[in-house]
Amino acid sequence: MTTRPFAGRTALVTGAGSPTGIGFAAARLLAEGGARVVLTSTTDRVHDRVAELAATGAHASGIVADLMQPGAAGRVVAAAVAAGSGRLDVCVNNAGMIAVGGEMTDASLDATTDATWHDGIDRNLTTCFAVTRAVVAAMRTHGEGRIVNVASTSGPVQAFVGDVAYHAAKAGMLGLTRAVALEVASAGITVNAVAPGWIATSSQTIHEGAAGAATPMGRSGTAAEVAPAIVFLASPAASYITGQLLVIDGGNSLPEDRTWRP
Repeated sequence: MTTRPFAGRTALVTGAGSPTGIGFAAARLLAEGGARVVLTSTTDRVHDRVAELAATGAHASGIVADLMQPGAAGRVVAAAVAAGSGRLDVCVNNAGMIAVGGEMTDASLDATTDATWHDGIDRNLTTCFAVTRAVVAAMRTHGEGRIVNVASTSGPVQAFVGDVAYHAAKAGMLGLTRAVALEVASAGITVNAVAPGWIATSSQTIHEGAAGAATPMGRSGTAAEVAPAIVFLASPAASYITGQLLVIDGGNSLPEDRTWRP
């Protein structure tokens, strides 16, 4: 891979408002690789992330948008295409989890209301679908593109008790990834997913930190350890990889006997 593999390319990264999050870590690497980056967030803090990138000499812009709102995905993608002078080369679908000021769901199946279910699916899966649909239409116009979906080990690989909608949505992202990858392969567009495990960000809870400490590597990962995988899958070097899931969990999904310790 060259030092600036994204020179002349435009990348859209959703869910990039947090300074410690996976989205911004990926955006930073894409910018370092020469990409013009367009960031989205549900709050004005996205402009702080843009300012951080601009201070390094990167070409960056930000859009405040709630991708759960009808039409928002189309408007965001149209703005990204405009920023790229008519083309969009990379999309990182990282939006999801919870909105700023919201609370994590912790409810059994019996306690999961219809509203909680629909919110989890819409926030974590429907947003990805809506952005992907708009992005594919834009990428088809120039016959090339990279889409990377940030899923999770929760759902596609493992599960924990307390949020059935989140698990269903993240598993659905893998199904969406594979289905779209087949549909757009002949158009020169690749679609892949990464599945982070326990990652230490500003939103990580004490319990999640303890779970990270119990992984085979004895710690949570960092956003900076997830971002290079995203950027590789978004790069020209990954031109023959599509429909795949790359697990980034410090080996946490490996042990069958969790009583064993080295």
